[in-house]
Amino acid sequence: MPAPADLTAITLPPALTADIERAGYYPALVADVIKAAVGAEDVHGHLVHQETTFDQDTVRRHITVFARTTTRLVVAHADDYPDHFSGAQEIATATTECIPLSNVRGVMLTHVVGDPSSYVPGSLGRELTLTVGWGAVSRVDLLPAQCNDPECDGGDHGYEGTVTSDDIALRISAEAEGRTALDRAIEFARDLSASIGH
Repeated sequence: MPAPADLTAITLPPALTADIERAGYYPALVADVIKAAVGAEDVHGHLVHQETTFDQDTVRRHITVFARTTTRLVVAHADDYPDHFSGAQEIATATTECIPLSNVRGVMLTHVVGDPSSYVPGSLGRELTLTVGWGAVSRVDLLPAQCNDPECDGGDHGYEGTVTSDDIALRISAEAEGRTALDRAIEFARDLSASIGH
């Protein structure tokens, strides 16, 4: 059996390490899974997003990390669950996916702006959703097809719709996570957008 990779020989940028530690979600594990996926490549851009969800009577935290190298987008996601076998401890799963930048099909930012009639130029609202698509997951939106013929008696015209690549979407709120988190997400989206399609 081959020896495991020496992750101590791989270094991440100090800003990425600091953001992982700031998120506070098993930082040593998260850093190691990023190192294992990135390997010897340098990280040129990143985004760390820690989120809390409520599942019945359980509060769960999970973390998503984007790391952009020269050639790839590395997406890491970690969750924890109760260990149903021991009942006494939790287990964590950490998954990474490496997508060639040439395969990233789109980067979409949806800005949420309260009271748009009073919008202040340059503020871009207080919340956004960052969606990155690379074709692994697609969403199909179908609607009954409309007929433009005023003489039509209402026959079946089939359906029309759109197929949208929707592999991952992160919601970032300035109220919940601070304006800095929102600005970092916008900066990462701009960086990633400029790196794809070449």
